[in-house]
Amino acid sequence: MSKKFFNSGQHWVWLNAGAISISIIMVVGLLLLIAVRGLSHFWPAEVKTFEVTEGQQNIQVMGEIHNIEDDIQGGVERKQYLLKMGNRDVYGLDFKWLDVKNIKDTRVNEDVIVVERREWGNLYGFLSSVTKDGTVYQEDTEALHEIVDRALEIHGQIRDIETDDIGSINYELEQLRLEQRRLELENEFTDEAKANIEQQKEALQQEFLSYQEELQNLYTDIKRDTAEFNLIGGETVTLTAGNIVRAFQPNKMGFWSKLGHYFSKIGEFVFDEPREANTEGGVFPAIFGTVMMVLLMSVIVTPLGVVAAVYMREYAKQGPLTRTIRIAVNNLAGVPSIVYGVFGLGFFVYFLGGSIDELFYPEVGPSPMFGTPGLIWASLTLALLTLPVVIVSTEEGLARIPKSIREGSLALGATKFETLRKTVLPMASPAMMTGLILAVARAAGEVAPLMLVGVVKLAPTLPLDGNAPFLHLERKFMHLGFHIYDVGFQSPNVEAARPLVYATALLLVLIIILLNIAAIKIRNNLREKYKSLEQ
Repeated sequence: MSKKFFNSGQHWVWLNAGAISISIIMVVGLLLLIAVRGLSHFWPAEVKTFEVTEGQQNIQVMGEIHNIEDDIQGGVERKQYLLKMGNRDVYGLDFKWLDVKNIKDTRVNEDVIVVERREWGNLYGFLSSVTKDGTVYQEDTEALHEIVDRALEIHGQIRDIETDDIGSINYELEQLRLEQRRLELENEFTDEAKANIEQQKEALQQEFLSYQEELQNLYTDIKRDTAEFNLIGGETVTLTAGNIVRAFQPNKMGFWSKLGHYFSKIGEFVFDEPREANTEGGVFPAIFGTVMMVLLMSVIVTPLGVVAAVYMREYAKQGPLTRTIRIAVNNLAGVPSIVYGVFGLGFFVYFLGGSIDELFYPEVGPSPMFGTPGLIWASLTLALLTLPVVIVSTEEGLARIPKSIREGSLALGATKFETLRKTVLPMASPAMMTGLILAVARAAGEVAPLMLVGVVKLAPTLPLDGNAPFLHLERKFMHLGFHIYDVGFQSPNVEAARPLVYATALLLVLIIILLNIAAIKIRNNLREKYKSLEQ
């Protein structure tokens, strides 16, 4: 019976099914681990007060239990709490290990308030007083929320003025400077041109001064209201409303209040800009940069890969040279990505970008415009990195098309190019989309080459804005993959940043999945459209 079973090959079927099942379980388990550790960070945790024995005295510490660790020392089991106690500006550290055996008492005080700050992380304490419009309110949480809401509104106005209005003025002033430099290089900087440029500069300077005055008023308003907090150790901390992002009392919150807070934090994470050395706030610039780079890469790599595959399959003479080129293309897929980054830095940035600056933008010297890492060079580098995948997939799709279809088209009077354009390529389009799906999946997660050709820790502006030509391909950008690396390994506060590493990783995976789903949907539609022709 066993011999018959092995001879039938059923054992290989079961082995393959088991391997696939294990792989699926591992992938799903990994995603669940990332999701749990990342998304749980946004849930408002209970803040506890501990009375702890340290040496010969008892002290009180307060915070959230961030982690629980069990270990054995000297044959004795020991349990420890990693307490996130915040107040880094007072205590000098965010976290503290507590040995459970040294904890004498644990309390949950409903009056504890958590304050998320723009600097120095969270504050844990008790509200003492609020100063609003010169009036002092004792322990009034409603007054605290009012001054915070007003400060957030003012922050929004400040951000709009600084990024949109003043940003546009600075951009126009820079364009005038470059125009003046260009005219000087061409010996066309006449008195009339000088007067015209000076007139435009004067108008922009006047507009800039008006915005500066408005900003000064806003900064004065945002510092007018304050709140005073008492810490568990007896210290007192006074915060201006402008330094407070959010204040809440987690021990008083019910389920629905916590749920609303949870989605508010997730919305902040997705749509806001980072702060506190990328350990707080959101990752929207990184999301935007990742999606923009992948889309540009797709636009570049698809035609290049298709043209190369069509030439080798349809036009090139099949011989030793063509086989050698195919081997080289396949080997390129195994080249380490950092090598592509070095090539992109040398060829695209320094050579190609430097040549563009020299030929078309001599006025930007000595500060380069295209001769420096940027979005376009990162997209080209990743297009080169993923090019072998698109070529191989497209070639396989072209090879699967029956020869009779080509011969039938030629017999009806179509030229070889018309047959290729109207019959062969549409039928091979699902294979092209398969190559693109694989290219997107790899390119979106690459980090090493991007560190050399365009990605930065914090980009001052997005590559897309309201200033002509609107899409600025020469600008540096943020990327989710690099953001994970930066927060996970370069952060000054590793424990505080660790949950954001999981959350950002989950977000990157979701973006890759969404991009792939869109490509798969297009591929399936194309496959259904041309299925009848293949039959």
